[in-house]
Order: sequence, then C-alpha cells, then structure tokens
Amino acid sequence: MKYYAGLDVSLDETAVCIVDEDGSVIREGKVASEPDDLHAWIIAADVPLTRLGLEAGPLSPWLHAGLRAAGLPAICIETRRMKGATAAMAVKTDRNDARAIAQAMRTGWFTAVHVKPPASQELRLLLGNRRVLLEKRIAIDNEIRGTLKAFGLKVGAVTVGHFEARIIELLAEKPRLLALVRPMLTARQALRRQHAILHRMVLDIVRSDPVCRRLLSVPGVGAVVALTYVTGVDDPARFVHARDLGPHFGLTPRKYASGEIDRNGPITKAGDGAVRKALSQAALSLLTRVERWSALKAWGMAVAKRRGLRRAVIAVARKLAIVMHRIWVDGATFTWSREPAAAA
Repeated sequence: MKYYAGLDVSLDETAVCIVDEDGSVIREGKVASEPDDLHAWIIAADVPLTRLGLEAGPLSPWLHAGLRAAGLPAICIETRRMKGATAAMAVKTDRNDARAIAQAMRTGWFTAVHVKPPASQELRLLLGNRRVLLEKRIAIDNEIRGTLKAFGLKVGAVTVGHFEARIIELLAEKPRLLALVRPMLTARQALRRQHAILHRMVLDIVRSDPVCRRLLSVPGVGAVVALTYVTGVDDPARFVHARDLGPHFGLTPRKYASGEIDRNGPITKAGDGAVRKALSQAALSLLTRVERWSALKAWGMAVAKRRGLRRAVIAVARKLAIVMHRIWVDGATFTWSREPAAAA
C-alpha cells in the first residue's frame, strides 16, 4: 500500500493530511510550522510515504529543506495549478486544502517547483533589498515633486545626484516649506547610501562570477540583469530545451481555443516576475539604446516595425532568455554580426 501526504502551510500551524493509494484519509491534524515537529508527526503515523507535497510559499524553501534532510520525500508544488484544482470547493479550509494537496500527490496532478539552494536565495535577497531601496527613493522623489507643485514650485529635469540641491534652491526663500521637506531629503540620502552599498555588492559578485561575466557580453544585459537571470534559472541543466525558458518566465501569450474560437491573449506572466522584468528591460535597452548592430537587434527591429515596440520587447526578451542560456551552457560569449551582413 502506498501513502501520500499534503501540507497546507501557514505561519504558525500547518494542516497535514495522509491518504492511501485509494484516496482514503489515514490521518490528519494540525502541527506547528517547524520541520522537526512536522517530521515527528509524520513518523508517528507509521506509514511509508511515497510523496509529500507542500505549496510554494514564503516558508516552503525552509520547510522543504528540513523535511528532505529528515529523509521525507517532500515536493514543492506550483500554486496556480493547485488553486485551479481547489477552485470548485464549496468550503475552503486549511483542512480541506491539505486533503486536496494529498489527493494531488496521489493522482500526480501537480507541477513540481525547483527549490533554490540557500546561496541562490541569499543572492535573491540581495537583489530584492536593492530593488526596494531604489523604489522607495524614487517614491520620495515623486512625492516631493508632486507636493511642491501645489505651491507653484517646479523641480524640472534634474539628475539624481543634483535633486537635493535643486530642492534646497527652490525652497531657499521658503524656510517653513524647507523644514517640512528636510526630513524627506534626509531619508532620501540614507536610502541612496544603503542602495549604493547593496549595488556595490552586486557588482562585486558579478565581477567574480564567470557565468555573469560572459552574460555581460550580450547587448542590453547589465550586472543586475545578469545576476537576476542566473539566480532565476539557478541550474541550466533543468531546462532540456532553451526554448522552454520563455514559457517558464511567463513571456509567452495565453491561448484560448474552443470550437470556432482560437485567439491569443496577453503574456501569461507565470513564473519568476523579477527575471521577466529584467529580461524585458534588457530587451528594451537593446532595441532603443544599444547602437551597435547585431542580428538579434535586426530581428527585433523588424518585429517592432511589423507588430509594434511593445510586442517586440517581449519577443526579444524571449530570445534573450534563449541566447543567455546557450551562452551559459556552452561557455561562449555573444557573437556580434557585422553591420553589412545584419542589414542585408
């Protein structure tokens, strides 16, 4: 007899359900969301598990690693497919969710998610923190610009480094307004300093990583894009075909085909949003800022002329994902085409 378990993970407690190969519930309950407690509860059930599933979430990498280390066949599963399987449930509870995950483990109706090792998770934390600090600094800039407009003060076009001096200049004769804006400028300075520290860490890591250095040879790809892509893919061997990267990162269109209806929709936006955004930014840079010609840019410009820049950016982003994967696997660098050959 085979047995399967499902875990519905919450911050404090996890609902657990064990079913047999016929789908009958053997044991269920709630356990503290700790690897040791979950392992003890499952061992107490005294049944050999074939698969144990938990949905991808904030605690999933930690719990998955702990359960695997304890010798349990833990599998992290994709949440969208599981959500679709439970959408018809009239009553949604943690207990029912755990039952549904256990049944998915039994029937095989799930998609396994690659769990990144701690080193990759640390790099993603670095990239995420850097992005948050940058976004908060931009938010402060926009807030100051917007609030000063009510007093007829227009900041205008100014670089990031000269923004504070411009604000002080505008408010030189309005000491009360300057006193109100000064705390925002102080916070902005702190955000810039800490962002610079994290950005330097990113540059140092990219400089010391041979894969990232090779990816920098691709037009439009900078240090942040290269590191984001490497941490998103993590292991290039898990993609048998490079063309699978486009759908994996949600860069392919949705499709609806039923009866006489057959239409494509917007991109799926599945998978890692940070990698999707990084590839799109690199594609936009390639099409609009990179002056040196290449076959990839020629192809992208042809798509832009035919379908518009927006679609061209997504198409080039998919191409970049493939090109970067091949560079990673082959140990090569980007091959530039000669301008006359590309133009022809």
